[in-house]
Amino acid sequence: MGMTIVEKIFARASGQKRVAPGDLAVVNVDVAVMLDSTFHPNSRRRILKLQDPEKIVVIYDHMVPAPDKLSAEGQAYGRAFVKKFGIKRFHDVGPDQGIGHAVIADRAYALPGGVLICADSHTCASGAFNCAARGVGSPDMLGAITTGKTWFKVAPTVRYDFHGKLKPGVSAKDVFLYLAGTYGHHTNQNVEFGGPALATLSINARRTLATMGAELSAEFATFEPDQILLDYVRERNSAPFEEQYPDADASYADRRRVDLDKLEVLVALPDSVIQNSVPVGQVGKVKIDQAFIGSCANGTLDDLAEAARVVNGKRVAPGVRFLVTPGTQATFIAALKAGYIQTLMEAGAVVTPATCGACFGGHMGVLGPNETCVTASTRNFKGRMGDPSARIFMASPATVAASAIAGHLIHADEIA
Repeated sequence: MGMTIVEKIFARASGQKRVAPGDLAVVNVDVAVMLDSTFHPNSRRRILKLQDPEKIVVIYDHMVPAPDKLSAEGQAYGRAFVKKFGIKRFHDVGPDQGIGHAVIADRAYALPGGVLICADSHTCASGAFNCAARGVGSPDMLGAITTGKTWFKVAPTVRYDFHGKLKPGVSAKDVFLYLAGTYGHHTNQNVEFGGPALATLSINARRTLATMGAELSAEFATFEPDQILLDYVRERNSAPFEEQYPDADASYADRRRVDLDKLEVLVALPDSVIQNSVPVGQVGKVKIDQAFIGSCANGTLDDLAEAARVVNGKRVAPGVRFLVTPGTQATFIAALKAGYIQTLMEAGAVVTPATCGACFGGHMGVLGPNETCVTASTRNFKGRMGDPSARIFMASPATVAASAIAGHLIHADEIA
């Protein structure tokens, strides 16, 4: 019996001929990403050695620019740490700034066939690049950067085969909401994406789907490689890699067909994404206080372009705060050059620097008591973006932008 993508990556990284569900794989880590939260005074540990500084990436993203004294102190400590160990891949506050998983995508730090870890749940975003990427806890992170290894229990894999092509106005976020609403959680399972329609999904669309694997509770969310992916990586990173394809006789816990052309625009109701999504037209005209587009899931150039298309020539409704956060400063600049930022700001949006910010209720967009927000970000959990009494709906960037204009939840086609 053959192996799935993740199984083949684990076999390579552990020096074994094969692994199977239930096995314990001790793997060599190719890239370990440390965030500003690693150095925060409330969570940092004294680190005396690194196994290989060349395999370390340090990215400041959650509390940037520093909004309080503790964050500033932690970031100063981290700068000294980077200098002490000679870490070359360091993304401080400035032109190289960005949300960690988006920076990894911009620079192609996640190589096909590799293993990447980070102490953040949305590390699975790098699975878009045929990489076994996963968030780990602080003890495992410390173990990996000091020994070069970590371990995973191999889980069974659910395979999704894409067919057809998304209709205009339907996005990768809608694909995720369909998967979460139809199939529910994928706890203790890997997710593998591929199929004949893979080439119709942009790299940014794949990033959205891989990122949202965390909300499916998947262990790993990994894409099959194709020429589009391989060209993307080689244009950005000259390091050698060995992409991994599933064996023709790979064993899956389940194999599911997704007809992209049959999907519609969806929205997840507050507090959960699992079996909690409905067509946007069925929600009703729910009044909103805030609309947010950003995060590692939906801060891409494609997302900003779609938002700008929807709001072009229109104005944000009175009483609505429309916040837009590019995933990286490089994306911000590209959106500036393309005119998307001007269009968004002329419509009344507030565009922030690249940061995790509002997505996790940290800063630059925290929700107050009893407010309602529609977000194109990673989570709509109670209390995620601020006060626990706030209601958070999750939708695509187009739906969020349209709702900001209308002042209530609405399908983007209804304001055209």
